[in-house]
Amino acid sequence: MNTTELNFAYKVRHALNENIDNLPPSNIARLNKARSIALSRKKKDSSLKLFISQQVFATNTGHFFGQPFSYVARSIGATIPLLILVVGLISIYQFEQQQRIKETADLDTAVLSDELPVSAYLDHGFNAYLASRGE
Repeated sequence: MNTTELNFAYKVRHALNENIDNLPPSNIARLNKARSIALSRKKKDSSLKLFISQQVFATNTGHFFGQPFSYVARSIGATIPLLILVVGLISIYQFEQQQRIKETADLDTAVLSDELPVSAYLDHGFNAYLASRGE
């Protein structure tokens, strides 16, 4: 239906609703018959299921230079978790490096501040321990 037909239908419905009490019984019977015929011709609801294969975001992404930028939204949606993962891995690496530097500095401080006999530095086990703790 176009807008002209729809407006006409609304006007007819409004006029009938205003004067329903003044209509003769024969007109009411004809209107009931026309209504039942119209309802019988109405299209039945389809039991066909619709499958949508495109991703749809719950927000209105708007337009980017006149084009919908769903591609931009999808790429941002894919890169943000990846970026967070990379930043997290770099942070963990930096933290571990700082911990290792701190442990090595503590070991060096302990070795340099203690009075060890020269034989301790000649011991292969002590050298292996220092090598495993340091770089």
